[in-house]
Amino acid sequence: MNLRRRASLGPLVAALIALPLAAKPAAAAPPAASPEIAQAIGALAPYAPGERVAGALRLWGHGSFKRDFMGSLVNAWIAEFGRHQPGVRFDYRMYGTASAVGALYTGAGDIAILGEEISPAAARAFLRAKGYAHTAIAIATGSVDVNYHDYAHMIFVHRDNPLAALSLPQLAAIFGTGDRGGPAPIRHWDALGLGGTFAGRRIRPHGWKTDVDFALFFRERVLADSHRWNVDIAEYEHAQHADGRPYDHGQRIVDAVAADPFAIGISNVRYARPEVKALPLAWRDGGPAYAPVPANLIAQRYPLTRIIPAIVDRPPGQPLAPAVREFLRFLLSREGQAILVAESGYLPLGRAFVDAQQETLQ
Repeated sequence: MNLRRRASLGPLVAALIALPLAAKPAAAAPPAASPEIAQAIGALAPYAPGERVAGALRLWGHGSFKRDFMGSLVNAWIAEFGRHQPGVRFDYRMYGTASAVGALYTGAGDIAILGEEISPAAARAFLRAKGYAHTAIAIATGSVDVNYHDYAHMIFVHRDNPLAALSLPQLAAIFGTGDRGGPAPIRHWDALGLGGTFAGRRIRPHGWKTDVDFALFFRERVLADSHRWNVDIAEYEHAQHADGRPYDHGQRIVDAVAADPFAIGISNVRYARPEVKALPLAWRDGGPAYAPVPANLIAQRYPLTRIIPAIVDRPPGQPLAPAVREFLRFLLSREGQAILVAESGYLPLGRAFVDAQQETLQ
């Protein structure tokens, strides 16, 4: 990339793109990027066009009529991609994740950029309309705590709770019912090894309303897609304070855990308060537990990391349209991921996951 082009990108993007390939942890990070984020981006290969492409690309996906929180990101992607592939013109309609997959199977769009993992209902609708499954390409890691950027789910207990970590099987036993071959239900704290004031005390779970998208991810990741939740769970949705101020469901959950030493809740650190703590999580019983910090999300070590996909229509045995393939390759490049970080709350993908997605594009 020449200096004139680099300068046009803005200081943060230019600095991220300029990182040496496979940057070491000690490499200097741009002011707005942590060392682990800078290292992840520096490990990625710059975009090199596989072929010259031309034509129109129609993007649909995550966004809103009322709040264009994806506009700066998409516009920055388009501008930089256009410097490499000037023959491609774009029409983007970021009206929301719910509109995106339908645009593919009705022929209105070429790429659907979702704000969360594809829902089972959208996947079924695509399959029924097209007769084959959709193709998903991971393009970003969800955020730690940024609203509208698919933040990680976290498990909170009261600060007086001595529990140090949990595994996914234990979470399934706490929040589920033990069906589908899952672990036997856990309903009391002493079943997790806690004694003293916790011995014999019933676990009081709190979580999202179980039919909303937040709960859908937890259900798929933890409960093996079982609809059978612990009947004790207190479900929360957005509400209002007495003075009319909004009271977010995530805050309501954390507030409930803060007020109850025997509670456990699913929420996010954006709502944290001193009376609660977020637990490190392990994929399996006895396995290493990881805290929900950027390095662990980027490496997908933390079990409740969110992954942002782009969905495309790829008939079996056929290649992707050249312009679609090149734009997705760009999104997975150093430039694409640097822009992602500079223009949104998302985290980059780790090198191993980028390489796996590049293989899918072939």
